[in-house]
This record gives sequence, C-alpha cells and structure tokens, in this order.
Amino acid sequence: MPALPRHPPIPRPSRRYPELVARRKWKLTVRSGGEVEHVSFDDLDEAVAAMRGKALEIRSEGPARPIRSLRRFEPSDLVNARLQLTGPGRLFRKPTAGVDVRGDGTFVPFAGGVAREELDPTDHDTPFDIVRETLEEKD
Repeated sequence: MPALPRHPPIPRPSRRYPELVARRKWKLTVRSGGEVEHVSFDDLDEAVAAMRGKALEIRSEGPARPIRSLRRFEPSDLVNARLQLTGPGRLFRKPTAGVDVRGDGTFVPFAGGVAREELDPTDHDTPFDIVRETLEEKD
C-alpha cells in the first residue's frame, strides 16, 4: 500500500506569519426551515448588514402558523430562523452572537453559541446594533 503524501503543517497566526492574521473572517450561518447557509465576510459591518438583510427577507415571508403537539405553540413561541455570526478566534473562544427570527416576525438577539443568552436591545436602535456591539467587545 503506498504511503500517503505528507503535507506541511499549517502555520499558526503569529508575528512570524502576519499574512495569516490578515485573513480573519466573520462567518454568517443562516438556519431557516431545513436549510443551512454559510457566508464569509472580511468586515464585521458587512456581516451585520448581510445578517440584517437576510433577517428582513425571512420576516417578509409572513408569520408562522401555530403548531399543535402536546400543547399549542403560538408563532411568538417558534423560532422561524436563526442567524448567527461567528468571528475569528480559538476553537472554543470564538465570539458568537446573532438574531432569532420568531414566528410572529420579532427579532430576539442573543450571544453565545451552544449556551445562548438573550440580549436586551432596549438601549439600542435595532437588535442588530447590540449584536455588533457584543461581537466588537469580544473580538
């Protein structure tokens, strides 16, 4: 059996490899229905603007219908789509925040990946402003 080709190790960003530091990217993940979409951006402002545009597009599709299972779930109880921005960083230390688009069309901002924490957008113009602010603080 032939030996597998050996690839050189990928250098880690540091002072010795400044070109790798310049490639930092923000990743927008959109989960809507059964579809998942990933888009990368070089700039946080571009990423937040794209997230806002996609969230408004999803909301324009109209409200979700109530679901009846063991109990009745109203549209405000349902998450129609989740839009999440993840920034550059170490494996478990990447800054993460986003917006849930509820079935009634409201936007609920959150911080964190697996362990989400709802953010209070009352002191901000839009929920997207608090997402940007949260990601700037963690970057």
